Amino acid sequence: MIKRVALLAVVSLAALCGTALARGVSPYLPLGLDPQVEWQIERVLILADMPVVRRPIAAATVLDALPKAAKIDPVLCEHVRRFLDHYMHPSGVAFASYAVSGESGPGGTMVVPNQHGATLDSHYQAAVQGYVQPSDYLLLSAGAVSDQNRTTPTGSMLSLGFDWAQLDLGYRDHWWSTMTDSAALITTEAPTMPSVTLSNYRPLTRLGLEYELFLARMSYTDQIELIDGSLTAGYPKFGGMQLSIEPISGWSLAAQRIMVWGGGAAGGQSMSTILNAFFNPAGAQKTSSSKTQSEAIGKQEGGLTSQFIFPGKVPFTVYFEYTGNDTVNGNNLLLGKPILAGGIHFPHVGPFDLLFESQQWQSTWYVHQHTNVQTGYGAGITNYYLSTGDWFGDQRVMSDAVGGRSDMLRVGWEPHFGGQFELQYRTLINDAYTGVISYRHMNMGSLSYAYPWRGFALGAEVDVGQDVFGEHFTRLQGFLRYGEALRSANPESAEDAFNSERADGTELFVATGATANNVKLNVTAPTCCTTTSTKIGPHVGFGAWRQASDHQDLGAEIAYDDIQGLSLWSAKMLDWRYRFNGPTAFNLFAGAARWALGTPAIGLYLGGGLQWRDIVPKWDLGLQYGYGNKVSRLRTLPSDPQGGYRPDSFYDINTLTLSLSRKF
Repeated sequence: MIKRVALLAVVSLAALCGTALARGVSPYLPLGLDPQVEWQIERVLILADMPVVRRPIAAATVLDALPKAAKIDPVLCEHVRRFLDHYMHPSGVAFASYAVSGESGPGGTMVVPNQHGATLDSHYQAAVQGYVQPSDYLLLSAGAVSDQNRTTPTGSMLSLGFDWAQLDLGYRDHWWSTMTDSAALITTEAPTMPSVTLSNYRPLTRLGLEYELFLARMSYTDQIELIDGSLTAGYPKFGGMQLSIEPISGWSLAAQRIMVWGGGAAGGQSMSTILNAFFNPAGAQKTSSSKTQSEAIGKQEGGLTSQFIFPGKVPFTVYFEYTGNDTVNGNNLLLGKPILAGGIHFPHVGPFDLLFESQQWQSTWYVHQHTNVQTGYGAGITNYYLSTGDWFGDQRVMSDAVGGRSDMLRVGWEPHFGGQFELQYRTLINDAYTGVISYRHMNMGSLSYAYPWRGFALGAEVDVGQDVFGEHFTRLQGFLRYGEALRSANPESAEDAFNSERADGTELFVATGATANNVKLNVTAPTCCTTTSTKIGPHVGFGAWRQASDHQDLGAEIAYDDIQGLSLWSAKMLDWRYRFNGPTAFNLFAGAARWALGTPAIGLYLGGGLQWRDIVPKWDLGLQYGYGNKVSRLRTLPSDPQGGYRPDSFYDINTLTLSLSRKF
């Protein structure tokens, strides 16, 4: 199938090549290989008001961002431009890296997050990518990533097409999320798969539409489970599509879907079967005694991501991810066993770069046994037995369906004497009652320093911590990377070079008030529901708006409500406001919420309301209704009621909030 898709795409692009007027293909920047460069590029894009919903990032995208970002931080942009120069020749070496390390402690076999499958006890890691570009519309790249465990031709691919349709054939990475340290659907946690990818790097139409679709081949496995329970061996298929919009500068929303199917005797699906499962996932999962193996699909995952950039004197970006695997109750719009994740990044707080990310997930991620309508995979949704998505999937017993939570804090500092320090701390807590064993809390701290030297970045890193099995580890690494983008020693500090002013039409606010609420409970019964009595609890919200037109704003908000004595945290991923002539305004929002039951319940959160602006100067009064639609959790605790026709419980949460907000 991969060969057929590639051939059709090549023929289509070749037919258009003679008539289309557009920029050509773009190479991609390193992903999971050079943290210092990658973080500098992320900062440039924030300063340029350009959200990132997928990676690797096209070099042309960063090149387009430099003029705007250079008005705020010209020193940073000059160093990133120098790194991009390696990609602007007919041929050359774009990137190279070599690291040697030594480790101690029984936890040294732990998989390093997002490092293409490398483990702590690998004594070396190397990466390189070169290219030849005979035409604007044709690019041949040759690359590899190697460590003590394996060598993968990551970055080796043929690219052809245009800025609105670039076809990549080969070992191309994929990362679908605004998150930088974790992503549910696909990341660089596992070795790169061979794939066919079609995407654009120039936004289309006034909506700023971007797309990416790909089809990849996973590694060989002999643990493919047919729908009758028998085993076969082969190469499963892995594919998906992402669509995103950026209707105004600095705000984006993306939807994405992933599917796993086939391999060995589990293959043979027609294109119509695959498309039907993609657009009607609930129907593809529905029990049917007449479904044949060729009509069966394996695991399905999907979700939403959003990013909001606030262009202020201290700029920042806030972003969210809401994803699930399979569907719920036959509804294509409800995500099963969801993950709720979010982060905030301040690229410039004085001389520091601050980033925090957190995520909560329910069990069953990256594992999948067969059913009478779905192909199963005994090794889980893995490539070379490593998670295709989030790094938490490799911090547990193989194929254990445990839920949990992880957090990451990163602090960057560019001292006056040049170079860059990075301090990073990760923690992971697997749920106590959903795993096959009793896990320990994982903690991992990393400190690195890199300094520019003759076109290279020369540096060292130390990692210390404890894995989920209670084993301690220490690793010391030295590295040399070609193509640095770091500041050298200069009497002018990074802080002095930074010059940002708050953009017109932007607004920060803090809200406080009270929430009247009740909850419809559907725990085990096949029919709805029992309803709690109405209670009143406190409400606190933090958010921001930016102007989209004379009367419209788009924004983001994080809110806390006390719901029946338990905390509800909600993330408004899409928050739209219409300001009437006069003091009144109307808003609608959509996002996700986490309700703190014994194990958290996660689900969609929708609503809207009215606002009286400037009831007194800089103070707004608001009345808003919110609805948590089928917020769900699996009944995994020993104290949970058992039985019923399904393993999860649903909660419809109704809120009516009166709040007073202070604008800044």
